[in-house]
Amino acid sequence: MPVIYDITLEIGYRYERAAGSSRTLLRMLPPTRVDQQLLSGAVTVSPPPDFRLDRTDFFGNAMTEIAHTAPVQETKFRFQGRVRRSPNINPMDLSCPYDRLPSDLAATRSIDALSPHHFLGRSDRVTPGGDIADFAQSIAEPGMTTRALVQAVSSRLHSEMAFDPVATEVTTAPDEAFRARRGVCQDFSHIAISALRTLGIPAGYVSGFLRTLPPPGQERLEGADAMHAWVRAWCGAETGWVEIDPTNAIWAEEDHIVVAVGRDYADVAPVKGSLRATGGQKSTHSVDVVPVD
Repeated sequence: MPVIYDITLEIGYRYERAAGSSRTLLRMLPPTRVDQQLLSGAVTVSPPPDFRLDRTDFFGNAMTEIAHTAPVQETKFRFQGRVRRSPNINPMDLSCPYDRLPSDLAATRSIDALSPHHFLGRSDRVTPGGDIADFAQSIAEPGMTTRALVQAVSSRLHSEMAFDPVATEVTTAPDEAFRARRGVCQDFSHIAISALRTLGIPAGYVSGFLRTLPPPGQERLEGADAMHAWVRAWCGAETGWVEIDPTNAIWAEEDHIVVAVGRDYADVAPVKGSLRATGGQKSTHSVDVVPVD
């Protein structure tokens, strides 16, 4: 059954010395799509910006562009809203055999936002190859369907890596996290994307939320204390895109609320921009995802 969530996301920055003019891109507003509806909600900024433009980016993500022209000591970005999330239907695996995927790709002529061709090669944060390529190739077996291979990569990665919130930083490269076999959801997702692209499977990055309170009798999922990340993979023309969470080795379902999709984290970062400042800064990040009875 669908689940309705009340969600609050707040990201803040406090500067050691007042920061001069700044421009910022925000991707914090969950979209409405087949399995998810934004019932209400808005992104707010404090202090109020001198310029604001709400639009969508190439991949269809809601994006807010803002600018402050006067110095600011502190900024806060906040999304508060209500989202209905429906469970995905995962029937029997009807995806194409993995060895037929190149034919399906060649027959796909579209280059719109959903086209798998955007998700095959190198992107800003993901460079297929190296140790991750060897890892990926050791998993592929003759006769596997594409979706089964996607699931196998996710499960193997989950079994070999440990969730460790202090092992990496937001700038840690996938190869480095993979060598350490430790990291957070961003690392799990980037490594899985790199592995799948090595195998010729189009793969992208999904940012979003996990429910904070699990259903009775179920364990709390890793990554529920902050924004979460998982993977989307294209499994042929018949099946299209599927979403899987390698951090928890599960398919993305009603516990996963989508905010943005892209090639990697650089395309979906909730806050991205530039400012003039001297001295340090401190940041805060809080997420609250509460199912509505």
